[in-house]
Amino acid sequence: MARENDLGRDEMKSLVLRLAIPSMLAQFVNVLYGIVDRMYIGNIPGEGAVALAGVGVCGPIVTLISSFAFLVGIGGAPLLAMRLGEGNQEGAQKILSNCFAMLLVLSVLLTVGFLSFKEPLLYCFGASDATFPYANTYMTIYGVGTVFAILAAGLNQFIICQGYSKTGMFTILVGAVLNIILDPVFIFKLNLGVAGAALATVISQAASSLFVLRFLRSDRPKVRITFGGYDGRVLLRVLTFGISPFVIIATDSVVVIVLNSVLQRYGGPQRGDLLITCATIVMSYMQIVTLPLGGVTSGTQPILSFNYGAKNLQRVREAFRQILKLTLCFTTIMFLISQVAARFFVLIFTRDPVVIQQSVWGIRVFTLAIIPLAFQYTWVDGLTALGIAKVAITLSLSRKFTYILFTVLLPQYFDATAAFFAQPLADAIAGCLSTAVFFLLIGKILKKRAEMPDGQALYE
Repeated sequence: MARENDLGRDEMKSLVLRLAIPSMLAQFVNVLYGIVDRMYIGNIPGEGAVALAGVGVCGPIVTLISSFAFLVGIGGAPLLAMRLGEGNQEGAQKILSNCFAMLLVLSVLLTVGFLSFKEPLLYCFGASDATFPYANTYMTIYGVGTVFAILAAGLNQFIICQGYSKTGMFTILVGAVLNIILDPVFIFKLNLGVAGAALATVISQAASSLFVLRFLRSDRPKVRITFGGYDGRVLLRVLTFGISPFVIIATDSVVVIVLNSVLQRYGGPQRGDLLITCATIVMSYMQIVTLPLGGVTSGTQPILSFNYGAKNLQRVREAFRQILKLTLCFTTIMFLISQVAARFFVLIFTRDPVVIQQSVWGIRVFTLAIIPLAFQYTWVDGLTALGIAKVAITLSLSRKFTYILFTVLLPQYFDATAAFFAQPLADAIAGCLSTAVFFLLIGKILKKRAEMPDGQALYE
């Protein structure tokens, strides 16, 4: 059966759109996992606000779990695409079998680790005595289903990188739609509250993971899940490629931890939980920006990796141009929506006028510099697709370090709400820095590849 897209020959503009749009929509739908949970939780009669703050505390752990899935998924997918570009079917097959085994091992280790240390972790991440019972309930149930979250997110990358972008989107869509259906039933109809939200999420992720496994074991993809051929060198190379997206996503957890801690400290007993509730809503909104944006840049990575492997370097340059155009269009649209229509998003979560006012203000501040994020995401994910991991990691960490620095410093000189300005300051600086570094390096990178002998495998 033919692939949906020919990464080496299709017209570039339409190819980028065909891979980027489904991946962007898939990530947008993926945001619904968290947003739908929080929307219903925030509207639980009598305890919605404190329950929402409790689930917000779980956000860093959920994000951290996802980061391990992408460590392997986004680490292995560009390598697999490169091998296909080189015409090395055996090498591509070996990468997938090693990545599948690594995802299974990671899911077991993460389940045991998070469930064993959940109480100190939750308090460390900003839980108070009032919010801990809700955070503990949600995290216990979600932790049990870690294997489904890991497999669904990690293996889906190996569907997309083979050209099946629509199938990759449908994989996530299956779980998200099921989650939307189950949430109100479990939370309100069965009166399970926060436990119902977590249970609905786990069942939905299980459905997505089963769909992914079924597809990758079928005869449709060129590279299928097989067993055997395990090689430590392959695993090490996957981890080298995956460390940049891992750092990007994992440090999101650190960012939330620092933000929650700062708000709790400088907000004090009177405002701490309120500000964390608002920050939970604001960060939920930011996921609508950053996850689809990452969907565009990660979904188009196979184009860069395949053509880099095939030494079609002009197509690599053209792909970068088309990806940047798309990300700039997306971030510009989201900036306008953020400044004009933030209130409508906040109303999904709460009717409390104090929370509404603070959250709308927070969204407008957080999104002041999202347009420069188009450059950051395009260049960092693009360099990752080419295997330039050290540079990508450095750029990613510099943005997160800048954010954390401003988050800690600004409230010391102003008040707790000044921490919200850390996001636009970090995004503006990161966009400028990543652009400068990219243009200094990209010519040298492509020239080095052009000078490599034909038939020589990349990153063997």
